[in-house]
Amino acid sequence: MNADRPPSPVVPSASSLRHALDALAARRITAVALIEQALEAAQASKRDLRAFAAIDRDGALAAAAESDRRYAQGRQRPLEGLAIGVKDLIDTQGIETSYGSAAYLGHLPDADADVVRALIERGAIPVGKTATHEFAWGVTTASATFGDTLNPLDRTRIPGGSSGGAAAAIACGAVAAGLGTDTGGSVRIPAALCGVVGFKPSFGALPTRGIFALAPTLDHPGFLGATVDDVALLAGAFHIEMPQHAASPSARLGVVREIAPVPPSAEVASAFDTAVAKLGEFLACTTVDAPGPFDGVFEAFAHIVLTEGGVEHFRRNAADRIATHYGRETIERLERAKSITLGDYARAQQARRDFTARLHRAMSQLDYLVLPTCPCTAPQVNQASIDIGHWSGTVREALMTYTAPFNVAGFPAISIPLAARDGRLPAGLQIVAKPGRDGALLQIAQQIEGLMHTGTSTHPPTTRSTP
Repeated sequence: MNADRPPSPVVPSASSLRHALDALAARRITAVALIEQALEAAQASKRDLRAFAAIDRDGALAAAAESDRRYAQGRQRPLEGLAIGVKDLIDTQGIETSYGSAAYLGHLPDADADVVRALIERGAIPVGKTATHEFAWGVTTASATFGDTLNPLDRTRIPGGSSGGAAAAIACGAVAAGLGTDTGGSVRIPAALCGVVGFKPSFGALPTRGIFALAPTLDHPGFLGATVDDVALLAGAFHIEMPQHAASPSARLGVVREIAPVPPSAEVASAFDTAVAKLGEFLACTTVDAPGPFDGVFEAFAHIVLTEGGVEHFRRNAADRIATHYGRETIERLERAKSITLGDYARAQQARRDFTARLHRAMSQLDYLVLPTCPCTAPQVNQASIDIGHWSGTVREALMTYTAPFNVAGFPAISIPLAARDGRLPAGLQIVAKPGRDGALLQIAQQIEGLMHTGTSTHPPTTRSTP
C-alpha cells in the first residue's frame, strides 16, 4: 500500500472485480468513490433499462466507508469494497425486496439470505436489487407492474430472465457481477442474451435460505459477471475454487449441437460451429448423440415446476391475495398447477431419475459437455412465439430447452459469450460438468474464454477426435 499518498477520489475505469480489488489495495482509489460510481450507473440503468428494482444508496455508502477504514488499517477482506447487484428474489436486510411482484411492494426483510451474508462478510457491497420476472417464474423479465427490463445491446429486445436485471446491469457496466437464481436457466439465459457470463453451481452447492423458492428441487443460486474471473471471485466465498494445477490439455469435451425438438438458429449454429472448430484445435472433442439422453426431460421439468411452484405459492398466500395482487401470467400458471395430479408429479420425478442416469452414462467417458446456451439470440420485447427453422413454439420453450435439463439433473453449468460476430446480438456457449466439479468447470470455462477471445492456448494441442 502506498502510505505516502492518499487514494484518489477519481475512479478509473475498472472492467473487472479483480482490477477494482488491485486498485483498492494499492490505494489508487477509494471504496467510496467506486461505490458512488456504481450507484450512479445503477440509477441510470434503473431509469433507462429497468435493470434495478431498488437501490440502497445510504447502506452502500456506509459499507464503502467501512471498507476504506479496513484498507487504511490493512484489514481488508477478500472482496472488500466491491459493488455487486443482488437479484430481487433474494432477501437483503433493510433493502426493499419485492420478488418482482406487486404483492410484496414495500417488503423489507429482517435478515440477509445466506448467500448475501456470505458475500457481505467477505467485504462485498450490494448497491441494490436487480430486476426479476415475477417470483422468477418467467424468462423475459417483463413486468406489467414495474415495466419490462430491456436488453442494453438492443432496447427493442429482452435481456432474458428471470435474472435479466443482473445481466442487463452487467452488460451496461453498472456492476461487474451479481447474484442470481437459476431454476431452468435463469442465470445462463440472460447471460447468453446479454453477452455476459452466468454460472450455476451443482445443486446444493450454495444455500437457498432467504431466497423465495420457485421449485425447491430445481432451484440453484448462481452468479453473473462480466468475465469468468468475476464469477469465480464470488464463488470463492462458498469454497468453490479453481484447481491449483493448470487445466488439463487432455480434457474430453462432448459436443451437443442440438436438443430436439428445438434446432439452433442459423446464426447461433454458425457461431457455435466456429467455436467448436477452434476448441478442437486444442482440446479433444467428440459428438454426443443428443436425441437419446434428452428425451422427455423438458416435459418432466415443466411438471415439476408447476407442482412445486403451486405448492410454494398456495402455502404462502391465500387465494384471494393471489387473485388480487399477483400478475396475470403467474395466476395463469397457478391455475394450470391445480390440474397437476400426484401421479403426474411421480411420473415427472421418474423421468427425472431416468434422465439423470442417462446423462451420467453419456458423460462417463467425457469431462464436459459443450452446447449452445440458447438456440436463438434475444427475442423482441412482447414476442410470444418464435420460429426457428421448421420449429415453432413459445419463447419460453425456445430459451429453456437447452438449459433446463441441467437443473433437472443438478449438474453445474456455465454460459460464456461466444466470439463477437460483426456487431450481431450475442449468443452463449454452455459448458456442463459432473456434479461436484464446480471449480474445475470454472477453470475450463476460463481457458475456453481465452480461446474464444484470442484463439491461443497456454497448453499444447491434443489430437483431435472426429467433431
